[in-house]
Amino acid sequence: MKIGTPLASNATKVLMLGGGELGKEVIIELQRLGVETIVCDRYEGAPAMQVAHRSYVFDMLDGEKIRHCLDTEEPDLIVPEIEAINTSVLADYKQNLVPSYKAISLTMNREGIREQAVDLNLRVSGYQFAHSLSELESAVAAVGYPCVVKPIMSSSGKGQSVIRGDQDIQTAWSHSQEDGRVTDCKVIIEEFIEFDYELTLLTIRHRDGISFCSPIRHLQIDGDYRYSWQPADCNATVLAECQRMAEAIVTELTSVPDDGIGYGVFGVELFVRGDTVYFSEISPRPHDTGLVTLVSQEQSEFALHAKAILGLPITGTQVLTPGASAALVLSSENENPFAYDIAEIVQAGCEVRLFGKPTIIGKRRMGVVLATNDDPIRALIDATIGAEKLRQFQE
Repeated sequence: MKIGTPLASNATKVLMLGGGELGKEVIIELQRLGVETIVCDRYEGAPAMQVAHRSYVFDMLDGEKIRHCLDTEEPDLIVPEIEAINTSVLADYKQNLVPSYKAISLTMNREGIREQAVDLNLRVSGYQFAHSLSELESAVAAVGYPCVVKPIMSSSGKGQSVIRGDQDIQTAWSHSQEDGRVTDCKVIIEEFIEFDYELTLLTIRHRDGISFCSPIRHLQIDGDYRYSWQPADCNATVLAECQRMAEAIVTELTSVPDDGIGYGVFGVELFVRGDTVYFSEISPRPHDTGLVTLVSQEQSEFALHAKAILGLPITGTQVLTPGASAALVLSSENENPFAYDIAEIVQAGCEVRLFGKPTIIGKRRMGVVLATNDDPIRALIDATIGAEKLRQFQE
């Protein structure tokens, strides 16, 4: 692909549906390559909007508004960045879709991607689906206690619960319906795997094949990423199985002819118990646990994604300096914008990335603290201390 000049008649245009912090980093990388960028999201001032050439505000579940925007802009590439999108309308724009219509439509829905993984004979936890409280009760009885309930359309732990006994079922159902991405949402009930650790394997599908970044360890709280570090300490048997699973699912999602661009970064989440690996989830875009790559790799996951979708060669996927990230999750009950005092954290040698989200209301990830060290666990400690200092400053 030749890259034109932004805002000129020969511009190469990328339109992003959703404008969160991960999209912001991708937009920055695209602009470095001379791409004209457009961001759409449901609220004004979303992080990626702040660095794009222009933006639109509308509900991503409104298919007609998506269609109007795409027909108006006629982008070369369409990049969905969030889960809550009316994916059906994108079927008419497959030739410009990143990475593919199959990848977007299946991964936006936990039911579709779980069944695809089973079809590929990837090891998964036991599971059931439910679309009502009574179905949930039956599904929990089949899966057993403890189990995890998640809306099939959600992210960052929204609407997720752990059920440990009969007393938790009603609360879990209510939580899934109130906090999922859509109303009247079906849920998946998953067997609770007593894993040793979780991994993210960033997998890049590009013009020359498939490449992997070094594995990333991560920790979640309430179903949402809080800490990650790279490289992860896992043995060769586990790494080989992780790569086998990731390549199988990524190849399947990008193998349909004329279904999309077919290239990009995928975040493949896996559970590891001993030498046994379980497939968990996959995101057809850079992953939040991969924020650590902003300081650990020669090229971040965002730079790799931008180059892959533009059809450029991929290099620099390995770790230069072990690193870690700690998410800055803050709580507030009003819409007043926050101010941050980051001097002490920077003085200690950490990097701070503030996402620029205009409001919080409840609990929200507002930034990330990054650190490097020859020992990734030492880097994790430093990043965690930095994030905690920022949280205490807000208190």
